[in-house]
Formats: sequence, structure tokens, C-alpha cells
Amino acid sequence: MSELQHTVAKDVFMNGVGIHTGEAVSVRVLPAPANTGIVFVRTDLPHRPAIPVKSAQMVDVGKSVRRTTLSKDGVEIQTVEHFMASLWGAGIDNAYVEITGPEVPGLDGSAIQFLQQFRAVGTTEQSAPRRYFSLREPVCVEEGDASIVVFPDKTLRISYLLSYPHPLLHAQFVSYALNGATTFDDTIAPARTFCLREEADALRAAGFGKGANYDNTLVLGADGVMHNTLRFPDECARHKILDLLGDLYLLGERLNAHVIAIKSGHPLNVKLLKKLGQALEQWKIGSLQSASSEVMVGPQLDITQIEKILPHRYPFLLVDRVTELTETRAVGYKCVTVNDYFFRGHFPGRPVMPGVLMVEAMAQLAGIIMLNKRENLGKYAYFMAIDKVKFRKPVVPGDVLMMEAELGKLRTRTGIVTVRALVDGKVACEAELMFALTE
Repeated sequence: MSELQHTVAKDVFMNGVGIHTGEAVSVRVLPAPANTGIVFVRTDLPHRPAIPVKSAQMVDVGKSVRRTTLSKDGVEIQTVEHFMASLWGAGIDNAYVEITGPEVPGLDGSAIQFLQQFRAVGTTEQSAPRRYFSLREPVCVEEGDASIVVFPDKTLRISYLLSYPHPLLHAQFVSYALNGATTFDDTIAPARTFCLREEADALRAAGFGKGANYDNTLVLGADGVMHNTLRFPDECARHKILDLLGDLYLLGERLNAHVIAIKSGHPLNVKLLKKLGQALEQWKIGSLQSASSEVMVGPQLDITQIEKILPHRYPFLLVDRVTELTETRAVGYKCVTVNDYFFRGHFPGRPVMPGVLMVEAMAQLAGIIMLNKRENLGKYAYFMAIDKVKFRKPVVPGDVLMMEAELGKLRTRTGIVTVRALVDGKVACEAELMFALTE
């Protein structure tokens, strides 16, 4: 059974000052319906413009130094990374975030105070399945001596190496499996933002860090932390994981992967998000996704109902009707006529339906079984493998291809479907198909 989405159980109120703008700001986090995602709302501006995380753009890091800034139609919300990490840690998928200024308050420079507020009110379970971002292959970005490599995995693990020529920043390595609330609450959420003393002076001179102080920023001088103490010996490396986690949650889904980062910061994190987004779009091209947000009720489906499940359209929709549909079995038909487009080039003087298209027609019928399940709505089905394929007899114009699909082993991520196509009761083609399911 898939995990379900959650929203805040009731309104959460917070007040503070933006670390970079220095502006006092109030935040109100409200429950939101399933599949809404996280939506920032600038209540200080006319018409209360909304900035949905899913569709917002990340502002160029040259204009948004040492923080992550989202933009939508010219409206910005700055320094979202610690807040987004706290939403991830609290298990919040959907929320409206009303804010009275351009920057999320810095509070103590970590995510722990945000998280404590969410823990205090709790969350409400919603009916829709939680969305996960799973990789099909590794993704890598690099810039100078900094790099991030993301490997496919069943859960989320982040490993980080911090190494700079400073006594407190030399060769810190941390690695955490972030599949439990305790790990995040105790080891990552309390880690605070930091900078070198000379960096603090430069940022102030450039007009940044107006709300920063020794309480919300660890300032590292030649002799150690100035006017403060570390919560952990490797607090700086842990904070880098906090930043990375918050940036990754801007995907709008929870990432399942092993992320290995070396000396990366917000610029490289943003570069990674863009590459992950591009990879996702490429993977979607080769996948099936139900066109409907509801399950079609069988046992018979006409062509309009089939089109609500399958994304295929003319000339590649090869299932004309379905006469039987259960949780594990489907029977469908393809009426083969001389007007089918493939006969123009496939043996025009002796028209025979291509075997690969018979397999495709059977795969589409199998896709109807896989996608027409409530737990699979919104998921993508990738055609992964074909086994035991046999072609028994030719299929020609005038034949009616009766296809049968039987769902065999179905796991969380993969399914095997046995299929066959018959003409006049005789088998024309049979095969075993494997699909992979992902969010």
C-alpha cells in the first residue's frame, strides 16, 4: 500500500526576520487539499500572488547569493531552503504558506524551530498517494572542484564531504539515511547556517545579511566560532545536508536516491534540480501514464473510456474496445482493416500486420490493467522487457485480433503480464511483458 499525502492539521503561525533582507515577516501555514503541493502566497502584495513550488523558477544564483529564491511572474520568495527542509522532515506534502514579505524568516538559522511548530500541531492524512521521484539511471553535475552524483535507490540517503582551508571546515564527512523522522529531527534539523568572518564582512558590504547575527549564523573566525558554540562537531557539514534536502524538496516530490555531494552549495544544487527535471521529462517520453484521475469501471470499455486510460492516439492506439476488465485480467479487440496506416509500407502487395505492432497492441491492453488501479493513478508505467515472444500465424486485413492479458507477479515497482493474441480462436502471437511503475 502506498504512503498517503499529508497536510498540516491546523494553522501554524511564525514571526521573524529575514537573514538577508533584514525585514520583519509573519508566516501562516494553512492546510491544503491533496496534490496541491507547497504554495507560497505573498499577502503583502496586491492580489496576493501565489508562487507554487511545482511551477516556480529558481532565481539565478548570481542575483540570489547564498540562498535559494523562487520566482513566479516577477514575484519572489527568498531563502526557502530551511523551511522546505522542515516541511520534508514533518512529512507535509501540501500547504499554503502565507507570508507578509519577500523572505522566509531565518529564526535560529536552522530548521529546528520550523519543525517544532509543525510537530506541535501534527498532520492530517489525505486520500491521495504520496508522490516520489525515482531515478532510472545516475545523474551527475559538477563545477570546479564541487560535484553531486545521484544514484537510484529505494529510500533517500545523503552523503556530504565538506573540505575547506579552515580548521573547523577541514574534511568533514557525514552520511545519513533519511528514512525516519528521528534521524532528521535529531541530526539534521538543528544544524545552523555558517560563514567565514571575511565572508560575513563582504556580504554586509554588498548589502546582504542585513538580518544576520551571531545567534542565527555561525561566524567562523581564525580562533573558532565567534560568540557562539557548535551544536555538533560537524555542524557545518550537517547544515549542508539540510540545505541540499530543502533544495531537493523543490522538485515537488520526495526523492528516492543516494545523493553524494562534494563541496556543493546552492548554485550546484540548483544546477542539479534543473538536470533532474530534464531527466524526468526524458523518462516520461518513454512511459505510459493514465490520462484519467479516476478508475474506469468495467467490465466493458468503449474507445472513449480507453482513451481516458491510455495516452495513445491515432495512428497508434491499437485497442478498439475492451470486453472484460478485472483487477488482474483484460480482454480487448483490434479490428484489422486494409485502411490501417502500416499496410502502406509493410508488404503492400501482400499486407501482413507487423509482429512488433501485435506486441504493442498487447502491451497497450496490459497497460490498461496496470494503470486502471487506484493505487497507480498518476504513476508512470515503463515497458521494461519482453520475454517468451512467439509469432504463430500471420494477421491480415479483415482479421479481428482478440487479445488477452493476465497480470501475474505484481510488486510495488514492477509487474509481469502474460499476453496473447488470437484470430478465429487460434493463437497469432504470445509473450510475457514486464513493466516498471514509478511516480
